[in-house]
Amino acid sequence: MLGTGHIGKTLARKLAAAGHNVKVANSRGPETIEAETLETGALPVKAEQTVSDVDVLILSIPLMRIPEISQLIRDLPADVIVADTSNYYPHRDQKIDAIEGGQVESLWVEEQLGRPVIKAWNAIGSGSFAAKGKPAGAEGRIAIPVTGDNKEHRELIMKLVSDTGFDAYDAGSLAESWRQQPGSPVYCTDLHYDEISAALASTEASRLATRRDLAAAIFQERAGDSRTNPDADFGVQVSRIIFM
Repeated sequence: MLGTGHIGKTLARKLAAAGHNVKVANSRGPETIEAETLETGALPVKAEQTVSDVDVLILSIPLMRIPEISQLIRDLPADVIVADTSNYYPHRDQKIDAIEGGQVESLWVEEQLGRPVIKAWNAIGSGSFAAKGKPAGAEGRIAIPVTGDNKEHRELIMKLVSDTGFDAYDAGSLAESWRQQPGSPVYCTDLHYDEISAALASTEASRLATRRDLAAAIFQERAGDSRTNPDADFGVQVSRIIFM
């Protein structure tokens, strides 16, 4: 795991709890990683140690930071699977001309890293991800779309998604991952498996940025106010109203 933000720390906890050997790093050093992130067994390491002796590397860092780790990623053996959880938010990441011009976010990530990636865990809010996981087969289990061009790699990441408490939906090639970007009907709306197909099919590329920015403005307006600070359920409600 590279990244210990809201999604990254939950990934480290859930995957370690599921029995996987997990190393986790951030940009500030292993001594800064919170005990909560490590309490199920993840091992804190330096960033350069995340690329040695691993089968899967999961990136959970802001999209604007992706170019900074490109050399680190290029040192990975070719058979190591790279999964990306990032999303593009221009107010945070600054404007990226290629994405503003319509390039699919994860195809831009592939270009920066110089290797294929699998897109997963990007389309669920951090609150839902931390609190709403359920065992496989449980009623009402939330589903997460997964995209990527290597079918074997995609299927392995889908198994890891299930290990984190969510159904994995095979959403096809990475070129189709725009259908799970911010502003889309599957993004942070906590849909079940049988709802994902129709939501992906109804996605309109021309409306994603407007919807993404509208939702972000609503969340920012509420943030920091003890009376209205948005929780996970508020986020899901707003996303469903705006994105679906």
